[in-house]
Amino acid sequence: MRSALVLNATYEPLSVVPARRAACLVLAERADLVADDGTELHSATLVLPSPSVVRLRYMVKAPFHRRTTLSRRALFARDEYRCQYCGGFADSIDHIVPRSRGGRHEWENVAAACRPCNLRKRDRTPAEANMVLARPPRAPKEHTWVTVAVARVPDEWKPYLLVAS
Repeated sequence: MRSALVLNATYEPLSVVPARRAACLVLAERADLVADDGTELHSATLVLPSPSVVRLRYMVKAPFHRRTTLSRRALFARDEYRCQYCGGFADSIDHIVPRSRGGRHEWENVAAACRPCNLRKRDRTPAEANMVLARPPRAPKEHTWVTVAVARVPDEWKPYLLVAS
């Protein structure tokens, strides 16, 4: 299913919704079509470009800065599917400070790892296992939640996102 990026009246990204929901916002005159994906939505009496980016006509107060939820998909996206110990293809999650030793399940304590490195490290810290992280783990930037919401970020969305590729 195609998705659409919803922008606030100030062009700040708010959410990702199905393209049909974005079309409903445009038809109800609650949003303006900013970019379409080149396809069309058809009804008995109307043909509408399928929205890829819409901007709300009114300001929505966003009282908090959205933080990307820690998930397997988000972690692999942050670490680019690379093992943070050897650089190979990552297929598992490693807790830098093991949970059995009080390590928490949070962005700053998890890294993508390949199975051999994860088994080699076991229930130890990287220093104890003589292993070095390629880069320190950090929480993703503010608008990274968008890249987690969809498998691939469309080119039409990139001007509105402050995410470094």
